[in-house]
Amino acid sequence: MNNELIPIEGQIHLIRGKKIMLASDLANIYGVETRALNQAVKRNEKRFPADFMFQLTAEETGNLKSQFVTSSWGGARRALPYAFTEHGAIMLASVLNSERATEMSVYVVRAFVRLREVIAGNKELTAKMAALESKVGNHDKEIQTLFAAIRQLMAPAAPAERRIKGFGK
Repeated sequence: MNNELIPIEGQIHLIRGKKIMLASDLANIYGVETRALNQAVKRNEKRFPADFMFQLTAEETGNLKSQFVTSSWGGARRALPYAFTEHGAIMLASVLNSERATEMSVYVVRAFVRLREVIAGNKELTAKMAALESKVGNHDKEIQTLFAAIRQLMAPAAPAERRIKGFGK
């Protein structure tokens, strides 16, 4: 199976300030039914603290659904979906205890790592841009002062007053 064809990064969402993957997406990646995944989680509740997994609210679910152009939600749901952080996704692979889940967990972790690198790269780029804007802003003022001085030097001198003997002071 070519694992590179699975667009894992596109299945990572930001909810409650955390990067998460939905139970249904992880079930698809790990090759199990969502129902089986949820049962494995319930059997191993202590392995999934709040920073590993949480259940979405109705509002969060609605917001997430509205982001999808095509409906990949498989029709009506009885329960609100579970969301797994990176650590929850890794723990999930261990409780599913299948070869495919173990194999695919590596790809899931790498997707979270790549996303973290992209975010870190954007923060660095943002900081560099702010520093450059600050420098350019100061240079603009200095350049304007320089141009003003050059314009004064280039301005024609006012003609000297001619005095005619016998007139004036």
